[in-house]
Amino acid sequence: MRARLLIRILLAVVLALALLALAVQLAGARRVARTHPLPTIQPLDLPSDSASLARGEHVARALANCVECHADDFGGSVYLDGGPLGLVVGPNLTRGRGGIGPRLDPEDWVRAIRHGLAPDGRSLIVMPSETFVHMGEADLAALIAFLRQVPPVDRELPPTRLRLLGKAMLLAGRLPILVAEKTPDLALAAAAAPGATPEYGRYLADVSGCRGCHGLNLSGGPVAGPPGTPPTSNLTPAGPLASWTEEQFRTLMREGTRPDGTEINDFMPWRALGRMTDDELRAIWLYLATVPPLATGNR
Repeated sequence: MRARLLIRILLAVVLALALLALAVQLAGARRVARTHPLPTIQPLDLPSDSASLARGEHVARALANCVECHADDFGGSVYLDGGPLGLVVGPNLTRGRGGIGPRLDPEDWVRAIRHGLAPDGRSLIVMPSETFVHMGEADLAALIAFLRQVPPVDRELPPTRLRLLGKAMLLAGRLPILVAEKTPDLALAAAAAPGATPEYGRYLADVSGCRGCHGLNLSGGPVAGPPGTPPTSNLTPAGPLASWTEEQFRTLMREGTRPDGTEINDFMPWRALGRMTDDELRAIWLYLATVPPLATGNR
């Protein structure tokens, strides 16, 4: 009799867990499939001259770090297989087999880059549009022009998808990866004039994602993300950079090594950011010296 009761209880628990998992799957799928109104995009004058295309490639490889998710040839890659969390894939951006390039017109590129939206209004996942929304009009036009003419790559990849744990964390607000919901609607503007100035350094910090990891105030601390995501460093004058030299900062960005010889973790995309020019790295260094000093974690 008691064994029969235990079996019934066990079956009830299993059924409840199965129903809960199904509810999470359905609610998570609805959350991911939610659509947003498509913003009206003002036409961009896409350049075709070699200097502009070279600038677009520099933006793609160094400033915006597109290669981190989309691979060096822009043919896409599996960026992260998080097991029960899900699969994050940077799609093939080219015109090759499996590429999305032929399906995107210039307005679609703008919506994806600056608004985090797919052509059907769904939010993109992980795409750092909350950073790219600060990109100046000239750099945005050069970037799109470059991406539209990269050589075709034949590479078919699975789509990004959340699994059960990922959907549960998304619904609980612990995995903020639907980027359209956290991207402000900002008007296109001209970037600060390129040069080794704090003003241009602020622009570079905005478009290269420094605030995405180190916080709006650049004071670092814990970061929302999958388990194992490390806290980020305090970049304000109250942090460790205050005792560094500009040369040590440049070494960190180019070689991934701190002044004490330790290596920074791979969550910091120094390999891409290290492709910035000396003037660009100097501009960021000069800008960081001007931000208010804050205790770590004052994001």
